[in-house]
Amino acid sequence: MHKTTDFYIDGAWVAPAVPNDFDVINPATEETCGTISLGSQADVDRAVAAAKKAFVTYSQTSQEERLALVQKLLVVMEKYNEEMAQAVSQEMGAPISLARNDQAGAGPFHVGGFIKALSEYKFEEDYNDSGEHIVHEPIGVCGLITPWNWPVNQMALKVVPALAVGCTCVLKPSEIAPLSALVFAKMIDEAGFPKGVFNLINGEGPVVGEAMSRHPDIDMMSFTGSTRAGTAVTRAASETVKRVTLELGGKSPNIIFDDVDLSAAIKRGVRSCMNNTGQSCNAPTRMLVQRSVYEDAVTLAGEAAESVQVGDPTVEGRHIGPLVSEAQYNKVQGLIQIAIDEGARVVAGGTGRPAGFNRGYFVRPTVFADVDNQMTIAREEVFGPVLAMIPFDTEEEAIAIANDTPYGLAAYVQSSDQAKARRVARQLRAGMVLINGAGRPAGSPFGGYKQSGNGREGGRWGLEDFLEVKAISGY
Repeated sequence: MHKTTDFYIDGAWVAPAVPNDFDVINPATEETCGTISLGSQADVDRAVAAAKKAFVTYSQTSQEERLALVQKLLVVMEKYNEEMAQAVSQEMGAPISLARNDQAGAGPFHVGGFIKALSEYKFEEDYNDSGEHIVHEPIGVCGLITPWNWPVNQMALKVVPALAVGCTCVLKPSEIAPLSALVFAKMIDEAGFPKGVFNLINGEGPVVGEAMSRHPDIDMMSFTGSTRAGTAVTRAASETVKRVTLELGGKSPNIIFDDVDLSAAIKRGVRSCMNNTGQSCNAPTRMLVQRSVYEDAVTLAGEAAESVQVGDPTVEGRHIGPLVSEAQYNKVQGLIQIAIDEGARVVAGGTGRPAGFNRGYFVRPTVFADVDNQMTIAREEVFGPVLAMIPFDTEEEAIAIANDTPYGLAAYVQSSDQAKARRVARQLRAGMVLINGAGRPAGSPFGGYKQSGNGREGGRWGLEDFLEVKAISGY
């Protein structure tokens, strides 16, 4: 077994240019669960050189060859699902049931969507009868930066489409949750991708992420994380005019009209907000409820939040675990206190750890009522199990409140009137709208408007993010 301080470069596990050990903390115990090394400019240069060299031949492989590799990766992913689940649970605190089914399970889920998209995609086509031929070609060497909250999900949504279309890549996972990326690299290796096609470097954003974004031999950056960090990647990448795709934050509205099964809608909304301990960019954290049923909804939301269990990530079950880090814990505690100070009504939860916990970054599932959309709790992404409830009177007011945010990742609509739900959905400035608890299939485009980013991940749209379009006239 390779050392966790090694990087995966040019098809081999190699030591960093300069050792720089960094402890990975289990957020449930506040104890070290692993040690990695933080990379440097020299490591980035080495990985990029390997990817650039590999691109010359890998970009010329056939669609069928790449499809076979991705299909093999799916088999390997399923083989290592439990190892991946254990890594995710330790590094970011996901309860093992969630880690196994949703976190690790996101890899095969998305790969299945990409297999279907790649099987059907036309990389070349004639443009009408004009004599012009359109070719979709891999963009080149791609720098990929993934977050800690859904690590396998984001690696699958970036690495797999890049390799599927013929690009090569350098991956920098979050240094807070890097153990899953080491498992992922092992899976890529076992699937048989050529050396240099995939490279992994651990490191900090201001060092490794910055070096990747500025690197003249990286043709594209794909980043998932905070809006602040996304703007830093964009600024650094602008010097070489490389393509940048971003999947950033959200403050998603969940509009609940008075014609729904209120109990079911509220329970579903609270659980969706609290899932993954609230650490999802598309979580429905603003619950907009029609005033005629607002007080009933507040009572139901409080009861639903009180029923959310907080527990040990090693124990099976539907409970939620800790936040990922001390910094995240302090941020969420601070935002809860600000909401109280600004006059929001505490319906459930509040500051501090849940009863029975004296260590670990556990927080109380919290619901605030009587929130104004200008309050901090309604404007800033909390990234914790915290719900803000806002009343509205009319359909038009609900749409206005929902769209009054710098973000536009997801939105949710609950109404028994399907025509109204569709009408509202079309007016929401968000990349994804879910009506009445509908799920999203594999291959669906994931991404948002405004400060939630640009580009789309998943399926055909995910492939196209990594492609250039070439027009050949007189073909």
